[in-house]
Amino acid sequence: MNQTTSRTRGAHVRRQELRDFLRSCRARLAPSDVGLPVDGRRRTPGLRREEVAVLAGVGLSWYTWLEQGKDIKVSERVLDSVSQALRLSHAERVHLFHLAGLAPPTGAGEPFEGDVNGLSPLVDGWLPNPAYLLDRYWNVVIANAAAHKSFHVAASHENCFHSFFLDPRTTEFYPQEEQLARELVAQLRDQIARYPDDPVLQRLVLELSAASDRFVSLWQLQELVEVPLRSLQFCHPVVGVLTLEQVVLSPADRPDHRLVIHIPDPSTDTAQRLSWLDRLVVPVPR
Repeated sequence: MNQTTSRTRGAHVRRQELRDFLRSCRARLAPSDVGLPVDGRRRTPGLRREEVAVLAGVGLSWYTWLEQGKDIKVSERVLDSVSQALRLSHAERVHLFHLAGLAPPTGAGEPFEGDVNGLSPLVDGWLPNPAYLLDRYWNVVIANAAAHKSFHVAASHENCFHSFFLDPRTTEFYPQEEQLARELVAQLRDQIARYPDDPVLQRLVLELSAASDRFVSLWQLQELVEVPLRSLQFCHPVVGVLTLEQVVLSPADRPDHRLVIHIPDPSTDTAQRLSWLDRLVVPVPR
């Protein structure tokens, strides 16, 4: 099979998936779900095509062609209107854009506000190694006891940027402070590119700019980091230097959260130091 035939087949399969997906989304909505009057019993469940077209502000013929999987030109703005008309979730909206052959918009979207406590067993199960969960704004949402003891991570929504740039002890704790600072600022810049309309991210930049000349100087460099630091060193005041491999994962159902886990460098005695730290009685910071 040559490349042209493969692309043609792929486009055909995608249009079939688009057709089935739109029909399924339309069928699950009742008129009352979208504020339309109920006009008696219907032969098939869900909204009619003309109702979706009206709600989305598009022509009936155009929407019919879209749902039939015809090869038509689709704009981001119109597809977004269809997403809203069908009351799609964030994941469904992204899926719709992919099926239509478009890149999902990088607008702010709604930050995940659901229950994250289901990840607590995973975070605690990483003991005696440090692990924690960050939200879109680098607030610590969940942290295990090793993270509290190793990095002095607070138990209630401590912000990593505030801790790093506003704590005068940062240079004592992190031998790689220079590289870490550049990397953090680059990550924040990338996050704002993904969510340009998010006011909380914009406010975070303003707060850091007002409080830290160091942050301002790095922010003005417009740097992006291609290869992030993976081996992290942390100078603990009691057990000494911890050398940890840092792995960052994104939960599939929480795309704007990051699960950060740490693995002791086997070429060092960090595992033993973490074991000592695990046995210490250290108050969890609040």
